[in-house]
Amino acid sequence: MGDWSQWVGREQRSTDRLDPALAARWLATFDLPAPQAPILPQGIHFCLCTPEAPSAMLGEDGHPLRDETPASFFPPVPLPRRMWAASDIAFHEPIGIGASVERISRIASVTPKSGRSGEMVFVEVEHETSADGELAIRETQTLVYREAAASDAPLQPPATGAPSFDPSGWDAHRTLTPDPRLLFRFSALTFNTHRIHYDAPYARDVERYRGLVVHGPLTASMLLQMAAEEYGEHALKTFRFRAVSPAIADEPLHLALRGTGEGIDLAAFDDDGRQVLQASASR
Repeated sequence: MGDWSQWVGREQRSTDRLDPALAARWLATFDLPAPQAPILPQGIHFCLCTPEAPSAMLGEDGHPLRDETPASFFPPVPLPRRMWAASDIAFHEPIGIGASVERISRIASVTPKSGRSGEMVFVEVEHETSADGELAIRETQTLVYREAAASDAPLQPPATGAPSFDPSGWDAHRTLTPDPRLLFRFSALTFNTHRIHYDAPYARDVERYRGLVVHGPLTASMLLQMAAEEYGEHALKTFRFRAVSPAIADEPLHLALRGTGEGIDLAAFDDDGRQVLQASASR
């Protein structure tokens, strides 16, 4: 499909500041109280050092355009559909309100694959986020690029059937319904212009989703908050999550957690039991 080996090792540096206004907006989005100490819960890093491409440089889907120039951090993969597939996160230090933040990102690998759904390209990106000069978070993020959906492709995921999620076997369980207001706020916090999260006609007619798609890191953030309720703030040392199936706005979403002999299992499910996101953590 293409040789993108020259992109492996390419770096990008960005800076930010966790100011009180951003902290207040993040807490309001999740209906969280102000912390007693001026330190934000785990997951705030998703909203720091966000993309800053000019509007004129956005593609049809809302993501920054990719090309052959040295200024293009991501390789010019010719597949139009981009998804955040997974993240592997190590938490080193909390990030406090007022901290000066720097993130160094590098392309770790670019891997073409063929599957039942067609051609795909997986791009792994390593992020190192520092706060006031100290390493706070190390994360490897996996993006996947896929072929365009056929105009008559069945809408995904399949329509929700009768409620059948069984919370037995989980130590903690919470049900919520992410609505477009929550998706809009999270898109604003992360400066994410991917249209599947706010443009219902585009999500349905172009990418063939059944409705607005809930962000993977939004679901991951809510699982991190659930872990904090069970084990205390900043108790996790590692957190890994993988997108399994799209979650759709305005539909019940079940968050579940259980302790295991080796760590913590976390997951998100649709009302009919379809798994949306799989995660694991260690303390």
